[in-house]
Amino acid sequence: MSSTEGRRVRKVQESREAMARAAVDLVLEHGLDQVTVEAISERVDVSRRTFSRYFAGKEDAVVDTLRADFARINAALAARPAGENPLTAYHRALRDWLAGDPCAWHKRARSGELLRLLHHEPSLLAAYGHVRDEAEAATVEVIAGRLGLDPGRELRPALATSLAVGAFGTAVRFWIAPDSRAALPDLIDQAFAALAAEPAPDPGP
Repeated sequence: MSSTEGRRVRKVQESREAMARAAVDLVLEHGLDQVTVEAISERVDVSRRTFSRYFAGKEDAVVDTLRADFARINAALAARPAGENPLTAYHRALRDWLAGDPCAWHKRARSGELLRLLHHEPSLLAAYGHVRDEAEAATVEVIAGRLGLDPGRELRPALATSLAVGAFGTAVRFWIAPDSRAALPDLIDQAFAALAAEPAPDPGP
């Protein structure tokens, strides 16, 4: 990639990130119903047409920072040593993300507030569900690659992903609970420890 192309890519990414941040800030300040695409565009001084090149709507813009977070987690997973089993690799990828990313959720202002809002606004929850499903599909591909398995034919990558993502999601739900005082990294460690301690199902007669 040439330096000119590199600058163009960075500018595109910076513009997208600015619009996503503006969407989150405005929605947390005023509520989803009171925020328009025009208001988000004005906040970052871009046109409505420019906004529409990046996002399908305001909900898509609000959850875009979470899409980037899931991509970072999957990148951390892909970088884990090949010998780690899938659950260990995902757990440690989460710990790498939490420790190394200055924008990880427990470090980013109002991220807990945003995650709570997602579960109270149906249209935001739908947008978040789409992002989460995309990220989970990407995780399946990463785990399948680590195991040398075909994700369309072998059960294990999808099952391992469901367990790992479930542990992560459970920790997050406890973290954003109104009366929670626990730190997100600690809750994630507890969730994966509980998953490892869960007894195998009785195969029956």
